[in-house]
Amino acid sequence: MKTQIAIIGGGPSGLLLSQLLNRAGVETVILERASRSHVLGRIRAGVLEWGTVELLEAAGVADRLNAEGMVHEGCFVTDDELMVRIDFKALTGKTVMVYGQTEVTADLYDAQDAMGTTILHEVSDVSIHGGDTEAPHVTFTHDGMQKRLDCAYVAGCDGFHGVSRKTIPAEKRQEFERVYPFGWLGILSRTAPANHELIYANSPNGFALASMRGPQLSRYYVQVPLSDKPEDWSDARFWEKLKSCLPSEVAQTMETGPSIEKSIAPLRSFVSEPLRWGRLFLAGDAAHIVPPTGAKGLNLAASDIFYLHQALIEAVRGDTGGIDAYSERALARIWKAMRFSWQMTTMLHRFEGEDSFAEQMRRATLLHLSQSETARRELAENYIGLPF
Repeated sequence: MKTQIAIIGGGPSGLLLSQLLNRAGVETVILERASRSHVLGRIRAGVLEWGTVELLEAAGVADRLNAEGMVHEGCFVTDDELMVRIDFKALTGKTVMVYGQTEVTADLYDAQDAMGTTILHEVSDVSIHGGDTEAPHVTFTHDGMQKRLDCAYVAGCDGFHGVSRKTIPAEKRQEFERVYPFGWLGILSRTAPANHELIYANSPNGFALASMRGPQLSRYYVQVPLSDKPEDWSDARFWEKLKSCLPSEVAQTMETGPSIEKSIAPLRSFVSEPLRWGRLFLAGDAAHIVPPTGAKGLNLAASDIFYLHQALIEAVRGDTGGIDAYSERALARIWKAMRFSWQMTTMLHRFEGEDSFAEQMRRATLLHLSQSETARRELAENYIGLPF
């Protein structure tokens, strides 16, 4: 097999990159280790930045998003009974869109199928060869057969546990990581959302997030120890915990019901530098992980793809300036998003063993947010997404 760009990973990053490249006449092949049903069954983020929506529109995959997505002009940040609204529209002139990552992925698959892009699922034994040469290739097993894919460039969009980042020699990369001592227990329920906008709650009982995927589909999270397992939490226990973290005016009126999905996500901040090794490029979770507190995971992957697709289009046409600058350009935005996610995580979560000073700093930060338009604007500018 032969193609211009080999894309490792058939999640939203790889699919979006392929879609943008294909629309510019650049040929791709996508290799994905999981089945399509597994990829589409993943429950992930649901808040899209302003720039991400524009990029999906440019990719020609935003019709259903614009028809079914929910435009949010703000969110709430709370401290016990104190509710602070961050008015994105008034503070920045922009909004965010609530539309599930699973739906984005489904839209991208539909668009790629319509284009006839080669997407191979359930591949194994993927290995990238000659990444630092002018003639890289990828070997893998598919349908029980060993295969080889020759290409001009390789895009590693295969997530934190994929082979792409590990292909870069250890002495050529530097990794930065912070692992947080708690996780998020999340449930999905066919209930009306607790509020018309997201609520990020700080309380004496820990952090909680009240979110949604639709008018009758809610997504909720509570902070739990890393030692907990989903089966430790009955629905009744979850609802009791969630209500104890939300302001009483929200907790008393919210609708509860059976969960249809329940999982625990650990929180970490992670960046690997650089994002380029020869003709191999990293994007999305292959290069970085952010805590979900600031809604940056999918959006940060989208900004990587914005820079990378432009660079690769130029490169196949003979101009390598974009690929030479890709890592530096993408990392500049990555670290700003890392700072924001770290700041939100620190501001809203209780840390085991923390002293009383930490709690007072958290309360002072949230009180300042309630009283300072400048502080609210800074949060809003980061939340709706910094410019690409």
